[in-house]
Amino acid sequence: MKKIITLIITLIVVLSSFSIIAFAKDQTYTDEQIEYYKNLGLKGTTVNVYNWGEYISDGSDDSMNVVKEFEKLTGAKVNYTNFESNENMYSKLAGGGVSYDVVVPSDYMVSRLISEDMLLPIDWNNVPNIKYISDDCKNLFFDKEQKYSMCYNVGTTVLIYNKKLVSEVPDSWNAIWDEQYKDKVLMFNNSRDAFAIAHALLGQSFNTYDENEWVKAADLLAKQKDAVNPVYVMDEVFNLMESGDYAFAPYYAGDFVLMCENNPDLDFCFPKEGVNHFYDAFCIPTCTQNKKGAEAFINFMQEPQVALANAEFINYASPNLTVINNEDSSLFGNEAVYPKVTPNGDVFENLPQEFIELQSDLWTKVKSGQMSFNNEKQKRKIYIEFGVFVGIVIVGLSAKLISNTRKNKFEDLSDLYD
Repeated sequence: MKKIITLIITLIVVLSSFSIIAFAKDQTYTDEQIEYYKNLGLKGTTVNVYNWGEYISDGSDDSMNVVKEFEKLTGAKVNYTNFESNENMYSKLAGGGVSYDVVVPSDYMVSRLISEDMLLPIDWNNVPNIKYISDDCKNLFFDKEQKYSMCYNVGTTVLIYNKKLVSEVPDSWNAIWDEQYKDKVLMFNNSRDAFAIAHALLGQSFNTYDENEWVKAADLLAKQKDAVNPVYVMDEVFNLMESGDYAFAPYYAGDFVLMCENNPDLDFCFPKEGVNHFYDAFCIPTCTQNKKGAEAFINFMQEPQVALANAEFINYASPNLTVINNEDSSLFGNEAVYPKVTPNGDVFENLPQEFIELQSDLWTKVKSGQMSFNNEKQKRKIYIEFGVFVGIVIVGLSAKLISNTRKNKFEDLSDLYD
């Protein structure tokens, strides 16, 4: 009996030793990193993070579960939720009644949130990993003093196409107006991105202050709706393009890489008219209840191991130098993510309120069919038919008038002879 007990104890000790050795070998973080997050005093607190869908390494496909890793290191709880567009995120914040600690808006939306006093300055003493951010991604046009944001990812829009369904390799946004692809086109369900494509085709600034140019862009989007009957999507684009049922989808470069992994028939181009160059950034809204936890999370997202895991999972260009210079990264040299030649294009700037409202109103009319080119043709047809009807009536009345006049003359002559 003693021998059996001794054997069991020995076995437990040996297995424990192997476990300790294995943990030491697989340890993701340095002792310094572990101590740093352990000593922040966040245990038992909650960090509310509001991010784009499909925009963080979540533990699927053997990837790092970034949220769980942060929770493990700090003892904090993360409530992680998603939004589909900058406008959706803004509406949620502006509506009040919510408490987010970290949000991830794009460049122009960062500008808007700053202008409306909806963001808090970041204490960089609590975010030392800003040292890893490339100078190209600091003091950007939307936060020139590097006060309210830290860049998370960089990218452009691209035109994704299915090589099996497309007759010619595209190089223009015009492809998604081509009637031969009716019912085979996906389109941004996002007014700013959709209008940017129309502006590009018309040779207009993405940030134009000319009301007539916004109307022209809306007319062009209405013509697209009539010509190809696009399906307006955001995150749904993944399943729909990967299914192989659609020919085209304008979307973001990093997402193309992910779609291509699941459907090798997909390819992309940077349309010659120009694309949107965008920056997404971490910010802390004024509604935060845990600013310290927010800063810890933002800092954690730029730890070299975490930044690499995120880049490998979501396939966007990282601003983190340890990722950019990592030749072992699967994205190193990828033309969609890190193009050698910067594609033609423009950034989004924060628009004055009257143009934000104009864009929203025009977009609603485009999607509802109120600006439909077909409707205009129908109106013209009605006008023409009405005009013809009026013409017939006038001709009829004129004929009757002439007839009556002749009759009266005849009667007058008869009276003279009588």
